[in-house]
Amino acid sequence: MKIVVAIDSLKGSLSSLEAGQAIREGALRADPQAEVVVRPLADGGEGTVEALVAGMNGTRCQVLVTGPMGEPVECTYGILPDGQTAVVEMAGAAGITLVDPDRRDPMRATTYGVGEVLRDAIGRGCSRFLVGIGGSATNDGGVGMLQALGYEFLDESGQPIAPGAAGLAELCTIRTDHVLPQLAQCSFKIACDVVNPLCGPQGCSAVYGPQKGATPAMIKKMDDWLNRYAVLAARLCPGKADPDHPGAGAAGGMGFAFLAFTNAVLESGIDIVLAETDLASYVRDADLVVTGEGRLDGQSAMGKAPVGVARLAKQYGKPVVAFAGSVTPDAVACNGAGIDAFFPILRGVSTLEEAMAPDNARRNLTDTAEQVFRLWKTVGKR
Repeated sequence: MKIVVAIDSLKGSLSSLEAGQAIREGALRADPQAEVVVRPLADGGEGTVEALVAGMNGTRCQVLVTGPMGEPVECTYGILPDGQTAVVEMAGAAGITLVDPDRRDPMRATTYGVGEVLRDAIGRGCSRFLVGIGGSATNDGGVGMLQALGYEFLDESGQPIAPGAAGLAELCTIRTDHVLPQLAQCSFKIACDVVNPLCGPQGCSAVYGPQKGATPAMIKKMDDWLNRYAVLAARLCPGKADPDHPGAGAAGGMGFAFLAFTNAVLESGIDIVLAETDLASYVRDADLVVTGEGRLDGQSAMGKAPVGVARLAKQYGKPVVAFAGSVTPDAVACNGAGIDAFFPILRGVSTLEEAMAPDNARRNLTDTAEQVFRLWKTVGKR
């Protein structure tokens, strides 16, 4: 029996590969002769660098960059074994979790550090990038990132504009004289699972600004400034700078910046990860596919990582089971999305803290997996 395991991390408890190994142990208890293959899984957001670097024998790199509020932060990114592909999480350099709630201010928050990470990777020979842009603290239209890559955003006196969304109020000219030359040979796959445009009622300022500290007055100003920025970008990059492109408003306009100023495509995060890890080649001859995440609910059925795995498995007619730290009543939607059966791993009454302790989560996952695979083995013999 061949079992392929691709489970997302149980955030706060186990990484993707740790969870996969726990399931593998349970499977081998039930059937010591089983072939159990564990593959990394992530959805392009938090944990993607860790999953792909560990699961594909890549290299972790650390670089000191400018954080969202200007203080230095150490950002970790990965380089895959080909030596040319870098895996970057925007949140590592410009994430909202890097800023205390009472200091969040999209007027000042900058994406400059993201550009510094990309520049560091380019300096190490990378020309292909997988970039997750979730969890940002910023609303600067990606201008900070572009400045770090050599683009000049100037005010009416020819001086660089200030960091953050507030700087866009001063923007008059965009110049490309000092853009990093290697950027022209770089390609970017951007993990983006939102469809918001750059501006308007569904734009980044209106929809995501409040959680980043924006007031209603700020939202109106930022939206106007981003609209003017888009006009200038369209003059410089005709045909590429489309503020209405689905996802242009992702991460405070970072989606727009990548589309307009780089060789980039926006794709579903899970689709990028499944392609990069070549999961299809492992699923093709599997007897059973196993997936899961920390919490299965109705949102899981709307394209999150476990359903992405299930969708791929169903292309080959494979049965799929999932494990989760917890499940909600609306998780039944996952059954209609390709997960044939799912199982919560809690095996007794406990506090959330107890359930999330790594040792407890690992034991619960292994023990639950063992019983499921014992049933699978028994039924398979009939």
